[in-house]
Amino acid sequence: MKALTTLVICFIARFTCTTAADTISVTQTIRDGQTIVSPQQVFELGFFSPSNTTQNRYLGIWYKEPATGPVIWVANRDTPIPNKSGEVTLNPGGLLVLRDSATNRTIWSSNLSRNTGNIVAQLLDNSNFIVFDSQSGPENYIWQSFDEPTDTLMPDMKFGRNLKRDLVTNYTSWKSDDDPSRGEYMIFMDFNGLPQIFQKKGDDIQYRLGSWNGLQYSGSTNNQPNPIYKNWFYINENEIAAVYVLLNPSALTRLTVSPDGNMEQWYWVNQSRGWFVYAPLIKDSCERYALCGVYGSCDVSQSPNCGCLRGFTPKRPDHWDMADWSSGCEREIALDCGVGEGFRKYSFMKLPDTRESWFDRNMSVEECRVKCTNECNCTAYATLDIKLDSGCLLWYDELIDMRTLPDNGPDIYIRMSAIELEKDKNRQGRKGKVGAVVIIPLSLGLIIFSGLFVLIIMKMKKKKNVGKTQGMLDQVVETEDIDLPFFSLSTLKIATNNFSVDNKLGEGGFGPVYKGCMDDGQEIAVKRLSLNSNQGVEEFKNEIIFISKLQHRNLVKILGCCIEGEEKLLIYEYMPNNSLDLFLFGETKNKIFDWTQRFYIINGIARGLLYLHQDSQLLIIHRDLKAANVLLDQYMNPRISDFGLARSFGGNENGTITNRVVGTYGYMSPEYASDGIFSVKSDVFSFGVLVLEIVSGRKSRGFYDETTYHNLVGHAWTLYKNGETDKLVDPSLNESGCTSEMLLTIHVGLLCVQRDPKCRPNMSKVVTMLSGQSDKLPDPEQPGFYTEENSKFRMQTQSSSNATTLSRSTY
Repeated sequence: MKALTTLVICFIARFTCTTAADTISVTQTIRDGQTIVSPQQVFELGFFSPSNTTQNRYLGIWYKEPATGPVIWVANRDTPIPNKSGEVTLNPGGLLVLRDSATNRTIWSSNLSRNTGNIVAQLLDNSNFIVFDSQSGPENYIWQSFDEPTDTLMPDMKFGRNLKRDLVTNYTSWKSDDDPSRGEYMIFMDFNGLPQIFQKKGDDIQYRLGSWNGLQYSGSTNNQPNPIYKNWFYINENEIAAVYVLLNPSALTRLTVSPDGNMEQWYWVNQSRGWFVYAPLIKDSCERYALCGVYGSCDVSQSPNCGCLRGFTPKRPDHWDMADWSSGCEREIALDCGVGEGFRKYSFMKLPDTRESWFDRNMSVEECRVKCTNECNCTAYATLDIKLDSGCLLWYDELIDMRTLPDNGPDIYIRMSAIELEKDKNRQGRKGKVGAVVIIPLSLGLIIFSGLFVLIIMKMKKKKNVGKTQGMLDQVVETEDIDLPFFSLSTLKIATNNFSVDNKLGEGGFGPVYKGCMDDGQEIAVKRLSLNSNQGVEEFKNEIIFISKLQHRNLVKILGCCIEGEEKLLIYEYMPNNSLDLFLFGETKNKIFDWTQRFYIINGIARGLLYLHQDSQLLIIHRDLKAANVLLDQYMNPRISDFGLARSFGGNENGTITNRVVGTYGYMSPEYASDGIFSVKSDVFSFGVLVLEIVSGRKSRGFYDETTYHNLVGHAWTLYKNGETDKLVDPSLNESGCTSEMLLTIHVGLLCVQRDPKCRPNMSKVVTMLSGQSDKLPDPEQPGFYTEENSKFRMQTQSSSNATTLSRSTY
């Protein structure tokens, strides 16, 4: 209906209008029938009627091109002019005044003026109508229409609170398609606790988009990178504001709240010459605010949708039986502050309402946990910024408006009693059988194994050559604390069609990897140790030890293992988009691999490495980071994989020297390749090489500059010194419009590949630099690169070639 109305609006508005310049000067008057047009002919300002059924006239802004563009701003929305006698004038103080010339009555004014000269009002190509002093420039504007939005949020329009001007903005629906006066629905930002965005109908909250978590709004169910626009959120001494900016300047998009309360993102499609809703922002019943009450969680995949969080039970079971969940849930076991209380982790959650919260952007996650532990009225904590994996968010009231998210939702840690936490320990130690998967806790603290485990071990000992395998398993059990499911070989054969070549995903030094499908429909990836592999047993141990313990959104997740006779297999979650190198270096896929996705992946890899180096239980050095070991899930989220060569350190250790140099030529740092010295800075070097590959779309290994014979790192360094860094960028990205972000990323990559490890930044600094929050970046020094003519390095790589991983492993 609204789309049809916009056609009528444009027809009636333009039937009598004449084209004009983009400005109104002092004392100039624009009368009904006259318009001004933005410089690129995108938007038009003038008088219109919302339909052919009314004579009411309004001063508004609409799309001039495309010709069917809707009205996106209305000045006198609550005070229409009953005839075509409207006129708008700019007075010498910079005040815009809209009058009904028939009655000489002031209908609307901009309400802000300044005693200064050279005042002009201009309609910009982003739809903003702005009054400013031409001598001081638009940055010091007197008034702008962006500060008084109606029902439409446009790109570049900041939404929230301007602290310098003491101004709060929100936007409100039209009353109907024919009436632009204020309707029932409002989108607004609440500034109590951590700022968050709501929609309300009258005084009743209908929907909570939530707070900004560094990547998106906490209530968003869409985690896929958007190729058209990018969201930003600012909290500083000047403003608390949300904004979205176009990645493709030629795209036309707008966000509206309709008269019936639908929040919709509209896009203009040239082929069909029409506006279409890309996706409604409110998609399902779980979007309804507080549907499940306090400590309740909504899940659209369950019936009924509402359930209590683990450790909680319905307050009014009789109401819940009638599908009324508003009373919420209460604790099964009450808290008793200071008596063994702790926190239970709930993953993939929409974080609760933050109006009774407290936050600190500079605290670490551990400091956050300690603060909440020491305050009895603190009910939960979470990471404030998941992009930087830092900051503290605390709740001091009952938790409300939670739901499970389909993928990659944040974690929240909720305060629980000592008895509840003991239940978790008992649950971890409980044995059982789920389908064909046997769950066996391999814990250092367990002395007596379950009878089921003994039977499995006895069967394994009957197999040929089981001694070596069992010895390896025993060593892992004795030295590590692991809880990992065991799969039977027969189950995996069925899942992979007996390891059919048609199911093969790839092969590396460890062995082949196969796609499989379990009886319940779950897709898996099965890595099968090759019987001829010299490194496989050691890699197998590493994968079990490290990946089973590491839990991070940017690390691949292991689902279990299988040890039967000579067969040793690892089972992972299946990554439908396979590995990063296929997108970077494939002949066709790189053409659809835009900069937004690449930058998103770079940041994800950086956060994964930061977790390994700083936030995991042990410091982990990966030692084989490369494009083939970065997997991409269905939403193109990067997952670091293949920990077969990884090493862990405790205490103050962060590196060592080895006589066995392993890794991949082209990614190894010079100190590691030549002297066997590896540390966290070795991973930083590999990350820097990977960054240069992602930006350039070129392989590090095998690339050489025809003039200097430098490899990719050396080529990037030469371009940087010559002030030609932009020439490194993949030609397919030339139209992305993100040049400054690309150059920043290349600069960070060159800092990571500096020859001297001490000069390379740590991953915490890398994450900060990529976010754009760092001060001016230092100039990179000479990187650790070598030319093809350097015989010394060629001899070094040849001497270690037997231990170097040269083939691509998908998992």
